[in-house]
Amino acid sequence: MLFQFEKRNSASRALILATPFFAIAVTVLLSSTMLLLQGKSLHTTFFAFFIEPFESTYAISEIFLKFGPLLLIAQALAIGFRAKIWNIGAEGQMIMGAVVASSIPVYFTDSESIFLLPAMIILGALGGMAWAAIAAFLRVRFNANEILVTLMLSSVALQILYYLLLGPWKDPMGFNFPQTVMFQDAALFPPIIFGFRLNYSLIIPLIFTVFVWIYMERRFGGFQLVVGGLAPNAATYAGYSSGGAVWKSLLIAGFAAGIAGMSEVAGPIGQLQRSVTSGYGYSAIIVAYLGGLHPVGIFFAAFFLSVIHIGGDYALVTADLPISSVHIFQGLLLVTYLASYTFVNYRFRSRKAQREYIESSAT
Repeated sequence: MLFQFEKRNSASRALILATPFFAIAVTVLLSSTMLLLQGKSLHTTFFAFFIEPFESTYAISEIFLKFGPLLLIAQALAIGFRAKIWNIGAEGQMIMGAVVASSIPVYFTDSESIFLLPAMIILGALGGMAWAAIAAFLRVRFNANEILVTLMLSSVALQILYYLLLGPWKDPMGFNFPQTVMFQDAALFPPIIFGFRLNYSLIIPLIFTVFVWIYMERRFGGFQLVVGGLAPNAATYAGYSSGGAVWKSLLIAGFAAGIAGMSEVAGPIGQLQRSVTSGYGYSAIIVAYLGGLHPVGIFFAAFFLSVIHIGGDYALVTADLPISSVHIFQGLLLVTYLASYTFVNYRFRSRKAQREYIESSAT
């Protein structure tokens, strides 16, 4: 090979900032090629993706409705990713948060207590944390791969959801649809604007983002967590717990995902359904990386992907695109970002230049 990768002495800050924009540009270019091969209009398609979501108040409110859970889950996942703890099961943790939180309005259908919603928030967080704790225990106790464990636990959570919706929690007046009864008003977040689905659950991800930024960027505990995950031996020598990093990362992720699931059933859905997660757990992985695993970057990445979600819905109608095209766009975005990020830590150098550099360094 004429060229090979050479590790940089330090990560390039300029490339860290440029990588998301480069990934977006390459994704748009590749998507354009795919659309042209399908005979679709580029103008119509990208207008639907990036302009139509801002043409009405309702569409903008839907963007922020998607923005909330994406931001909440991505911020939590990024904490673990920075410590090399790969939680791929936020989808399952979100499901279990929604399930556990839904137990209150399902069993207390006549209650209009003001404590109903706070209790659901607490139970939702505990449900997600309990599901993440299984993976944390297996990783710390048996060194089980958390990627496989969290991913498989998502499938188990989905089956639990199906069992409840087709069995004991099925609405007897629901025309045989797999769903619970509609939740009472006391179990729902009030809307921010009357007549729109956007509700006050949006406050939780915003507060959580501030907490993550302070914890990871301004507190020693965040530094300990990252060191515990990146260098377990060094952490042990310094008195940190590498196992503690695993537990903290997964429990924080479960906490956030559980509240996100609770926010869906107590927000736009208003009941427990099979489509409770809408793929947020997996989309949040893209958001976390597109944001550079930094709280501020994730904030903007979550907004961007929310626009893509809503724009994709418009493109289905306006540009006659299949739903798979939206998923392909998101997948390309993650792949191009990860490929581009390689150049943050590595550079291309010709073999001849590298030999000359080594010889000059030796002399």
